[in-house]
Amino acid sequence: MDLVPALEEPLKKVLGPATAKVMAEHLGLHTVGDLIHHYPRRYAERGELTRLADLPLDEHVTVVAQVATARILKFNGGRGQRLEVTITDGSGQLQLVFFGRGIHKPHKDLLPGTRAMFAGKASVFNRKMQLAHPAYQLLNAESSDEAAEAVGSWAGALLPIYPATAKLESWKIAKAVDLVLPSAREAEDPLPESLREGRGLVPLPEALLKIHRPQTKDDIADARDRLKWDEAFVLQVALARRRFAETQLTAAPRVPQENGLLTAFDAKLPFTLTEGQQKVSKEIFDDLATEHPMHRLLQGEVGSGKTMVALRAMLAVVDAGGQAAMLAPTEVLAQQHHRSITEMMGELAEGGMLGGAEHATKVVLLTGSMGTAARRQALLDLATAEAGIVIGTHALIEDKVLFDDLGLVVVDEQHRFGVEQRDALRSKGKQPPHLLVMTATPIPRTVAMTVFGDLETSVLDQLPAGRSPIASHVVPAADKPHFLARAWERVREEVSKGHQAYVVCPRIGDDEDEKPKKGAAKKQSAEDEAEKRPPLAVLEVAEDLARGPLQGLKVEVLHGRMQPDDKDAVMRRFAAGETDVLVATTVIEVGVNVPNATAMVIMDADRFGVSQLHQLRGRVGRGSAAGLCLLVTEMPEASPARARLGAVASTLDGFELSRIDLEQRREGDVLGQAQSGVRSSLRMLAVIEDEEIIAEAREEATRVVTADPELDRLPGLRTALNALLDEEREQYLDKG
Repeated sequence: MDLVPALEEPLKKVLGPATAKVMAEHLGLHTVGDLIHHYPRRYAERGELTRLADLPLDEHVTVVAQVATARILKFNGGRGQRLEVTITDGSGQLQLVFFGRGIHKPHKDLLPGTRAMFAGKASVFNRKMQLAHPAYQLLNAESSDEAAEAVGSWAGALLPIYPATAKLESWKIAKAVDLVLPSAREAEDPLPESLREGRGLVPLPEALLKIHRPQTKDDIADARDRLKWDEAFVLQVALARRRFAETQLTAAPRVPQENGLLTAFDAKLPFTLTEGQQKVSKEIFDDLATEHPMHRLLQGEVGSGKTMVALRAMLAVVDAGGQAAMLAPTEVLAQQHHRSITEMMGELAEGGMLGGAEHATKVVLLTGSMGTAARRQALLDLATAEAGIVIGTHALIEDKVLFDDLGLVVVDEQHRFGVEQRDALRSKGKQPPHLLVMTATPIPRTVAMTVFGDLETSVLDQLPAGRSPIASHVVPAADKPHFLARAWERVREEVSKGHQAYVVCPRIGDDEDEKPKKGAAKKQSAEDEAEKRPPLAVLEVAEDLARGPLQGLKVEVLHGRMQPDDKDAVMRRFAAGETDVLVATTVIEVGVNVPNATAMVIMDADRFGVSQLHQLRGRVGRGSAAGLCLLVTEMPEASPARARLGAVASTLDGFELSRIDLEQRREGDVLGQAQSGVRSSLRMLAVIEDEEIIAEAREEATRVVTADPELDRLPGLRTALNALLDEEREQYLDKG
């Protein structure tokens, strides 16, 4: 059954082509249903003014406020003029600026005492917040017929403020919603009636009406409760169906042989596994022994020993006569894994060679930039089962790669791979292979349930013995330049003790289009200046350091645009201790393991996300000496960016940081990538706040899908699922 035609109606038929085009291009809204699900971000009360004190910078904002003053100023020797209007809402003031010929109408409209809605992009000029040329809608009914009609069109005393764009103000969206809202009555309800009534949720058409045109605050609360449940439940049904489908597949059980390769490997380990590693290994081995494909997400703190757990799983599968493939997101990481795994295995990785141990296998590397001969040999080793383990990049997914008997796929850093890539590799098995997905970005439980809901989750949260503490500090380079000088002294001190250091920059700096534009704005606030200048670049910083504060030390660079062989050579020299300081981009973010590197200086640290900073920091303190991470920023003390860096410096707990990260960014970013291709992603549901709803929705969804996998008895739910999923590929799992 298709979607209800009324909600499938294209917007250009209802609103006209011009408005529909802006809605499609800027807000991703194409049908009546899309617009009905474009909910207000908040509500302004007619009698009460919104808070100017809390305006976010560089965002498109809509405010309701009163004009305090308006004056025309001349500039440019009297040839130019501008209108400056100050508006207030009791919490603060905001300046509006109009230039040139555009000043006459606002000068006439915006008299002191006038109330209006204003929309524009908040920017800073001369350290004051302002809106330049904002659009506005007067709210004094007597001032114009149009305003009276506009005010009249908002129900009750609550003005819905919609997520808007520069091309389409909130009140224009409100008018468009008025046109399509009657169609909400035809919305099919995805929730089973028993579930809806059992939880006291209002019917869907009523919820849609109340979210757009509430009469009271209770209306808004009723609507939100209902719409959150819809989002949580439909998404969890999609995931439950995927889990159900996996349980219908058969896989070859892989049980390691007694006294085989795994036993030999464990016997030569120079340390004992942590309790966490033993517990997670048991969960994995239990899964591998069953006749259904394992589907497990292994979350581990940076340095918690995930690679060791994954390697033991791969050895168990080789022991049982199968092959294992590990997929890494970058060549640097694939080479690193190959190096560390062959080192850990020693003679056990020399299968078929003189001196190889009795149970040995061959471990091959496969990347896109390998020479033809090496590549041909690797492909042959895989096809003939000579190689039990292969480590590679996307090159593993190509059609030419054939396995003798692929039993296990390990995906490292899952967020770098879409579900198709995962499936393409799995399709190379005679039967579906087992799947182990690893991530070092800790994910709060509810996000794991939402984004990775098709996977069982194991968590490694204890660090192996021998990992050292890492001290982290924020270095405010603009406020306290001597702190930056001291940072470089600390790097020299670490090198003089025989250690090494990383310096991380956000940009490479070898590109024409990366150069700053000439004639940029002259006068800006400190925050603006830090934001506006181009991010610091590897090539420039390396040169400045080698000539200046780190003169005499061996400084090398590493970035993504270098040739693979050059990258590998640089990493080898650094790992061997021949380089004192490595100036790099985030290519070192994941998996790079040099225990002798004890210090890291992250330049323009405010340009990185919280979890990325945590990942980067995990590259130091990997040996017996304590680690040091310095977060350099030019952002002023009171800025949100500084607060974020302070949070990173204050804790080493990745799960705590992932929570902070999510609270600060909202889930749009986290799930935006994760659910690419989903129009109706999460609009109401807040993954952190609504933990209970998500957990309950998951239980309900599992129950519904187990009883009725095809959802034959729930046509409304099937309709909602089809809207969420592109039938060909379940895109909601396209993880970035």
